[in-house]
Amino acid sequence: MSYQVLARRWRPQTFAQMVGQEHVLRALVNALERQRLHHAYLLTGTRGVGKTTLARLIAKCLNCEHGVSATPCGECAACREIAEGRFVDLLEVDAASRTKVEDTRELLENVQYAPARGRFKVYLIDEVHMLSTHSFNALLKTLEEPPPHVKFLLATTDPQRLPATVLSRCLQFHLKNLSPEQIAGHLAHVLQEEGIAFEEAALWELAAAAEGSMRDALSLTDQAIAHCAGRVEATAVTEMLGHVDREMLRALVDALMGADGAQALDVIATMAAHGSDFERALSDLLALLHRVALAQAVPATLAALHTERERIAGWAQQAAPADVQLYYQIGLAGRRDLAQAPDMRSGFEMALLRMLAFRPARTAEARTAPASGAAPPATRVPPAVQEAVVPAKKPEPEVARASGAPPAPRVEPRPPPVVPAPPAATTPSATPVVAPATRLAEVGAANWHRVLDELELPGIARSVAEHCVPEGVDGSTLQLVLQDGREILHQPQIDQRIAVALAARFGEAVTVMLRVGEPGAETPAQRATRRAAERHSEAVAAIDADANVRLLVERFAARLHRDSIAARTSATDGSEDR
Repeated sequence: MSYQVLARRWRPQTFAQMVGQEHVLRALVNALERQRLHHAYLLTGTRGVGKTTLARLIAKCLNCEHGVSATPCGECAACREIAEGRFVDLLEVDAASRTKVEDTRELLENVQYAPARGRFKVYLIDEVHMLSTHSFNALLKTLEEPPPHVKFLLATTDPQRLPATVLSRCLQFHLKNLSPEQIAGHLAHVLQEEGIAFEEAALWELAAAAEGSMRDALSLTDQAIAHCAGRVEATAVTEMLGHVDREMLRALVDALMGADGAQALDVIATMAAHGSDFERALSDLLALLHRVALAQAVPATLAALHTERERIAGWAQQAAPADVQLYYQIGLAGRRDLAQAPDMRSGFEMALLRMLAFRPARTAEARTAPASGAAPPATRVPPAVQEAVVPAKKPEPEVARASGAPPAPRVEPRPPPVVPAPPAATTPSATPVVAPATRLAEVGAANWHRVLDELELPGIARSVAEHCVPEGVDGSTLQLVLQDGREILHQPQIDQRIAVALAARFGEAVTVMLRVGEPGAETPAQRATRRAAERHSEAVAAIDADANVRLLVERFAARLHRDSIAARTSATDGSEDR
């Protein structure tokens, strides 16, 4: 027997098997169960979202031998024949190939005759917008008042091209594009049922490439299975789709964040050697910068990321929001200019060089060193663990300068103002124990993160508070310093919300005075990012040190995907450093 492609073999046979489109299915199920059936339905949406499939399911529900319902049996002769495309009373018409008025008149000649086998005679007209004006005119009267045994199911990708007279005679249902999460989840189910091994990262690549179409996703999956010789692997899928290797993109972002033009050009040279599509590379780079900007403005969006969460968090902490916005804007302009460049590589290089050249003149010392007489900053949050395509650089205390000149020596910052741990228990990774605050006067930089854990403070107010550090308490007034660059989060009513939450916690009136500046200690948001990066680094180091892992790397040239490593949080992790 010949092979049947996944898109056909996994075509839904019941409403329950359809992925997404709940808003449409709910209305249809209720209409079928209550026998409130319209004579004409118009199904709209982009390609591959299930218009024709849904139309066939409606035909099956109408003609099942066990009666009209939203759950056809799928076993009677009518259900089987509809599924196999040979039911005599289901007339499928491709309007793209039958546009003439004569074709429409011929189709409608037999409307008055009763169905031969089923309960209803169903006319399924696909791509109905392709009909000519005369064909629509010929259809109008029958479409408005068909015989009781006739149902019309119209499907189109372009409802704007339908006359208003047709639209007014139909119940219209718009099928939405499927989300990457829905597509990736369905692909995982299909491959598990097919017994085909896969990598989750590969499914997300396929889901993104499908652009909301389940049919396209299944077709690409068929291609990926053939390309990977019976498996679905992330690296091979990236190559098949013509996407840029993710490691190269990460190295580019690292170069941007470190203002390292030499590293950026090295990565671009590697991309050119691999035949990368620079237009697609610039689009993928913009997508990464978009995620970084989201993480900076609304840190809660990190929880929704399925990959690269630690890296995005590290970049968001490392870069100034203004820089990220500048990179994104220059990248958008660079996409437009690529067609004007002598070649794609030079256009891509110029876009990256513009990002570095127009970067605000803000050295690492200016961002991290305290002003004269100011309180010293908290220990810096380490960036996300890097797995670079280009040779890794020796870690330095400062971000590399774009000019390549060696950084000026600086005095190491003093430790943050927290209560020190006993000397005997001090280790490089130990965190001092901080006493909880029982009244407002005890609130400070060292225990601010603990106070926030106990507050009923939702939404944007919590995001603002997490980027603040207490500067002092004057009677019933708490003075907060909002991290410079995060002022976009602040709104006039935020101070009052924080004050109300603190008043409820300590049982006393509280006033909050907030200013924008450079906090003299680590903010709770910085602390959370640092701890997550530390846990990930420890997990990676533990796996790197494992004898079995080293043996696999040495003997089979294996490669460790560090981004797939998730640090396990113990039951006491949330309280051990309080």
